[in-house]
Amino acid sequence: MVVIRLARGGARKRPFYNIVAADSRNRRDGRFIERVGFYNPIASGAAQSLSINTERLAYWEQHGARLSPTVARLVKQNAKAAAAA
Repeated sequence: MVVIRLARGGARKRPFYNIVAADSRNRRDGRFIERVGFYNPIASGAAQSLSINTERLAYWEQHGARLSPTVARLVKQNAKAAAAA
């Protein structure tokens, strides 16, 4: 099954997450099918903290991909921010 989840990157104590579509049997930071966006929880200033390619996200959801709970929360947050802007 394909799942859309976070893959951790970045240095120690400075996390950076890629939002990826991956086979659920693969490791969290291992092989993935496609990068859909990113999340930077410690972004400051003018740095962008969340970016999601909604077209590709919709494509994967139409083809049976499930969102992890954290990614579902981030997608909802991104939609709310887009509506406000």
